[in-house]
Amino acid sequence: MKTILNIIWLVLSGLWMAIGYVVAGIICCILIITIPFGIASFRMANYALWPFGRTVVRKPESGAMSTIGNVIWIIVAGIWLAIGHLTTGIAMCLTIIGIPLGIASFKMIPISLMPLGAQIVSTDNPQQVYQGSY
Repeated sequence: MKTILNIIWLVLSGLWMAIGYVVAGIICCILIITIPFGIASFRMANYALWPFGRTVVRKPESGAMSTIGNVIWIIVAGIWLAIGHLTTGIAMCLTIIGIPLGIASFKMIPISLMPLGAQIVSTDNPQQVYQGSY
């Protein structure tokens, strides 16, 4: 079932949202100081392509620097990506078949706003972040 949902997601919104994340990542990688934002953006692009079967887990050891980075990210690119997820989520929820996809789009809004200090893991083993497996 996850594969079918991922394929439908990829066609309807995953590809377009991933392109948005890749563009944000390329822009962030232009300057040396914003390379961590670019890496996080590329990681989220991968998640935006194939989200079903994966989840986001917050790292407990992330500190003040990730909070400051997330505030900068929200201003630079996060708000626009969150608006993209909100728009696609509303559009998908207009049909009964698209409701699970819309909900998945809404669930991606927090990670699009605050990517630093989070890790994307498989839903089969969401505790792998605490076992040191990155």
